[in-house]
Amino acid sequence: MADETLRTCPPEATAEPPPPPSTVEEVETPPPPQEEYPIFEPPLASVALDVLEKDTTLPSPQLEFEEEKLIEAVTITQKETPLVPTLSSVASSLTEEHVTVTAAAPVSSQPLAAALAVPQESDSPKTQSKESIEPEKEYPVEKKKTPESFASFKEESNKLSDLSNSELKTLEEFKLLVQEALTNGVFTAASPSETSVNTTTPEEVSIWGIPLLKDDRSDVILLKFLRARDFKVKESFAMLANTMKWRRDFNVDELVKEELGDYLEKVVFMQGHDKEGHAVCYNVYGEFQNKELYAKTFSDEEKRNTFLRWRIQFLERSIRKLDFNPGGVNTIFQISDLKNSPGPGKRELRIATKQALHILQDNYPEFVAKQVFINVPWWYLAFYTMISPFLTQRTKSKFVFAGPSKTADTLFKYIAPEQVPTQYGGLSVDFCECNPEFTVDDPVTEITVKPATKQIVEIIVNEKCTLVWELRVVGWEVSYSAEYVPNSGYTVIIEKTRKLLPSDEPVISNNFNINELGKILLTINNPTAKKKKLLYRFKVVPCVA
Repeated sequence: MADETLRTCPPEATAEPPPPPSTVEEVETPPPPQEEYPIFEPPLASVALDVLEKDTTLPSPQLEFEEEKLIEAVTITQKETPLVPTLSSVASSLTEEHVTVTAAAPVSSQPLAAALAVPQESDSPKTQSKESIEPEKEYPVEKKKTPESFASFKEESNKLSDLSNSELKTLEEFKLLVQEALTNGVFTAASPSETSVNTTTPEEVSIWGIPLLKDDRSDVILLKFLRARDFKVKESFAMLANTMKWRRDFNVDELVKEELGDYLEKVVFMQGHDKEGHAVCYNVYGEFQNKELYAKTFSDEEKRNTFLRWRIQFLERSIRKLDFNPGGVNTIFQISDLKNSPGPGKRELRIATKQALHILQDNYPEFVAKQVFINVPWWYLAFYTMISPFLTQRTKSKFVFAGPSKTADTLFKYIAPEQVPTQYGGLSVDFCECNPEFTVDDPVTEITVKPATKQIVEIIVNEKCTLVWELRVVGWEVSYSAEYVPNSGYTVIIEKTRKLLPSDEPVISNNFNINELGKILLTINNPTAKKKKLLYRFKVVPCVA
């Protein structure tokens, strides 16, 4: 199989009119609003905001780039020809592009297929000529840009060898205060008389399942508190002491073991990992449009407290699965879906949000690698602009905002499509096992289908086998067909050409038994004036009789 993205679009064919002012573009620092809006809390916070008086120092800005991974035994070449027709003649004239794939089946005692290679060609509809591409010539793959930002957050190392001398000295000072607190029973609320009996063996104190000062995992946790308070020892220790007291009063360790039900499993859930290995947490606030669920969750103080306990329990269980060893991934990639999110008029939700926000910002420092807001409505950006002056640059540098039309592209910059749930444009099947042929371990190939273009994925098969594939075009508005062409020259129609709309099924899956060598053609016609994102993957399985 091949995993390569073809993203070259002639300027005259890809030019799109600018969005209206109300459209939310992908931004990290939104411009100030033209009008004043009433201040209100956002939907229930999923990230602890570090509200400090002084901003922390940021690392130098860096653009993140992600090259497409190539599947083993796959080579890729590509050729592009500028579109000849203008947009006014799109409907009558389409550019045709070919992606030819030849790959080897997994090694076994009985090979199923020969090696697959992936040449890509693009033909003008008038000339229909093909140019040869030398295999040894490599073409650069278009780099994926992160959302524009002058201060994009770069996660610091948690290895002691990477700390500066001043940071190491501060950490040692912090550890001395923690050791003294352990000896005096500060974190266990023991009375002075109890601690004076035996000060040589202080009681073991743990946080998130990690004993303090027992091994180097403790250093990683202490660094979180130091960074949250700009490496100020006294402020960091006060934060840790307050956190330990809150955890004791809230009885967090026992809360983790409780059974609070699963009726909110579609509101907050973990699924997949980003390209750097962070676990991804989705917060779907639109679920609260369900009046029954909203009333069950927020209608009175008791229900709001139950929800708060459930949210803390979910976060605690997620954190305890992280790797606190030096160099390990111990932060979470947060995604907040604001589609159909209840607005500022929901008083009960505002109360719950305020409670959660205080708890998260005070007791869970530095657990967010990136916070991406998708399907962002205008009012949320207005709210963010108002609270922005009260947030540190460190916190703001973790934020990315994307409107509905940018959601899939934004997520794909950070998360591979096979890890993104189908509801957000990816191919990761969520909440069911309806397609057992593919998992998150099966990589996806991305192709940008240019406006007024016919894109053909050509899969060459050199041995008898069964070929299984699945594909989608984000947002559809294209036509699709599948054919099999044996080497002898005739054509077998696997799926007739059909138009696919945004309301149709998000993913198409199919398979075909190949008894005569040849090739499968998957054709996507994009008659629109917009670029489209094609995602596909396939695998070779033993031939089904």
